[in-house]
Amino acid sequence: MTDFTAAVPSAALLESYAGVARVRVCGLLVHEGALLLTAHRGLLPNHLPFWSPPGGGWQFGETLHECLRREFAEETGLTISVGRFLHLHEFRSPGLQALELFFEVRPTDPAATPRLGLDPEHSAADQLLTHLEFVMPRQLGQLLPSQVHPVLRDIISTDDVFIPQVRFQ
Repeated sequence: MTDFTAAVPSAALLESYAGVARVRVCGLLVHEGALLLTAHRGLLPNHLPFWSPPGGGWQFGETLHECLRREFAEETGLTISVGRFLHLHEFRSPGLQALELFFEVRPTDPAATPRLGLDPEHSAADQLLTHLEFVMPRQLGQLLPSQVHPVLRDIISTDDVFIPQVRFQ
C-alpha cells in the first residue's frame, strides 16, 4: 500500500457531510485477489488514511445502479456493470451517519486501468480522495482497524466480500 501524508481538509468541507443521514452506494471490484479501494483524508486523527470501496451519495431521481456507475466513473474513471447486491451496512462515526449498500461490480472493459478521479462536489484543493489502489486482504490486516471500512476489516480473502451480510451498529 502507498505510504502518504495528506493535508487535512478544512472543517467546513467535512461539515457538509456531518449531521445528516445519507444513503451511499458502494462497489466491490476484485481483480487478481485484490480489492479496488480509495483512501480518504480528514476522517481520522494523525493524517491517517481511511480505506473504503469506491462509492458515494445516492441522488434523487437516480436508480441505485445509476448512482454506482456515476460514482465509479467519478472516482476511478472506470465504466462498470453492476452485479448482485452483497451488503447492507449502517456506518456511524462521530458526526457521520450513512446507510451503505454494497454491490459486486465489474469493469465493462477488463483491460481498463483505474485512475484516481475527482469528487465534483469539491474543489481540487478540497478533495477527500487521495489514492486509488488495488489492495490485498493481508495488507488491510496490517492497518489499524479504524483505517479500514468496517465491511472489510475481518476479511481473509477477497472471497469473503461475496458472502452477503447485514451489519447494524
